[in-house]
Amino acid sequence: MLKLTALFSRPAVTVPAVLVLIAPASLTLLAAPPPVRAQAPVEGKTLVVGSPGTQAILPPALPWAGKSRSLLVPAGDPWVTPFEATGGTHTPRYDATVAWLRKLADASPRVDLVSLGKSAEGRDIWMVAASAEGPHTADAFRESGKPTLLIQAGIHAGEIDGKDAGMMLLRDMTVRGKKGDLLAGANFLFVPIFNVDGHERFSAYGRINQRGPAETGWRTTSSNQNLNRDYTKIDTPEMAAMIQALVDWDPDLYVDVHVTDGCDYQYDITWGYNGPHAYSPNAAAWLDTYLTPRVTRDLKALGHVPGPLVYPVDPLGTPSRGIVESTFSPRYSHGYGDVRHIPSILVENHSLKPYEQRVLGTYLFLESTLRVMGEHGKELRRAKETDRRQRRDPVPLDWKIPDTEPATMEFLGVKSRLIPSAISGGLQVVWTGDPVTEEIPVRVQSEPAVAVARPRAYWIPPAYPEVAARIEQHGIRVERSEEAQDVDVRVYRLPDAEPGASPYEGHMRVSPGTPVPERRTVHFPAGSVRVPTDQPLGDLAVLLLEPGSPDSFFQWGFFLGMLQRTEYVEGYIMEPLASRMLAETPGLAHDFQEKLRSDPEFAASPEARLRWFYVRTPFADTRWKLYPVAREE
Repeated sequence: MLKLTALFSRPAVTVPAVLVLIAPASLTLLAAPPPVRAQAPVEGKTLVVGSPGTQAILPPALPWAGKSRSLLVPAGDPWVTPFEATGGTHTPRYDATVAWLRKLADASPRVDLVSLGKSAEGRDIWMVAASAEGPHTADAFRESGKPTLLIQAGIHAGEIDGKDAGMMLLRDMTVRGKKGDLLAGANFLFVPIFNVDGHERFSAYGRINQRGPAETGWRTTSSNQNLNRDYTKIDTPEMAAMIQALVDWDPDLYVDVHVTDGCDYQYDITWGYNGPHAYSPNAAAWLDTYLTPRVTRDLKALGHVPGPLVYPVDPLGTPSRGIVESTFSPRYSHGYGDVRHIPSILVENHSLKPYEQRVLGTYLFLESTLRVMGEHGKELRRAKETDRRQRRDPVPLDWKIPDTEPATMEFLGVKSRLIPSAISGGLQVVWTGDPVTEEIPVRVQSEPAVAVARPRAYWIPPAYPEVAARIEQHGIRVERSEEAQDVDVRVYRLPDAEPGASPYEGHMRVSPGTPVPERRTVHFPAGSVRVPTDQPLGDLAVLLLEPGSPDSFFQWGFFLGMLQRTEYVEGYIMEPLASRMLAETPGLAHDFQEKLRSDPEFAASPEARLRWFYVRTPFADTRWKLYPVAREE
């Protein structure tokens, strides 16, 4: 067991005072306060983040007395959730969660449990399907004419607020009969624990920056994969199950519930989605028009402080210099939903707010969302289908902040100060717990950084079955050739492509450099896969197969073989051949001398000089650094 006594018993370090500098109202550089000695943990006791013995580690908690506490039922209620039974301090383990949900399904004809598949360690990934009438199948949900909401909790199993909130809401919509009208307007799908193996890595030491629950799961899976980076590459059985669920059930709104890792501010429930500039502009407009105003109003009415996603520009994590509104790529849940035209929201509850407050705010978010869908489901479905009919051209591959004056917003922050740190040698941010309201800039990633013309189709040779299989896993329509054929296509040469220095999410990422297009007639053997882009998931196909896309299979390292040189030449062969080439090829000597003059590193390398000649012979491998997926234009 980890003991922190040694850390807390070291002599205090006195830091000299420094001059006050000009800074924003909520961020002042001040003299260091007198050193505070944290009390050592009691011998034999674990140190639980959020417990009375560790409050000094976290910034001061803001006072809260929200009316949403009226949603809680007493411990003696026959349908009390495990969260409520502990006074809002604990979350149940996997088995206890499933047992409670089974009991609910047995008691209510409105609820069924559906296994989406099994994790790497063999646990079922359960989804609850709830509606006002049965059966609870994907076909029945589609035929009902009602919109379907899919709530996902525990993709990062330490961030488990959505599980306990969803269990309470399910109870109230079914066996308690208080909010059954919600299911009259919309169908409800609920994944209480997505990362089931990470959830059972259960401990008091999972989230040092989070106020509860007392014990919780781990961020990544049993193979150390972050599921919220796996939507495009589909490495894990968990993600394969979720992608299949999105294909089969095709929800009208997809909400992924997280908890922040970041700075201090007044907001307790924050959320965001890719804006109307991105891949699903009509869905974003519906979220702007119908959902965000209503959910904001409902949360405020019961004492919560709703707000936007907070990603500070300042590397120290203080929002005073502004925040960034990112356009998320499809490796992330709501970025993936945006590209496949499922309206999608990322909820980020504030980690420094108490667990009970976060869970109750999440309950209200889900309840309000269901009401909005019931009232404006037709508009939502119309927006979704309109986005799926669009064929954007060119297709953005990545996004940047435009070089224009940013908009501003009134930000509900918390005052902070900077003090010199004797530990890091830099500056330490100290949050004071004092609320502050200030006007800050908001920089939106709304301009395409890279875009490509939309091809008619992509061609994948049969030598890459794994890539073709994952394309099909996404639900993208493909055509398999039964006979060999020659096709006029555009291919990319990637002369500057290089693998990264270290692994990331189980892969060696690859930088494509600047792709150089070439026109060719390519022979595609029988079994080659043609991926047309004139389909609802055509945008997703482009982002998966264009090497310049940050979430392409190329950049995830699925084509490492094309970077390997497999034929070489010895110097005793190349020396006389190079002399002959210089003598017989007009202009080659000039080009060689120019290369020597302009590139000292090249000039100093005998191997590079000989290779320069070798690649200009017909013996060199013409497929080296040639991306094998072709564009049919």
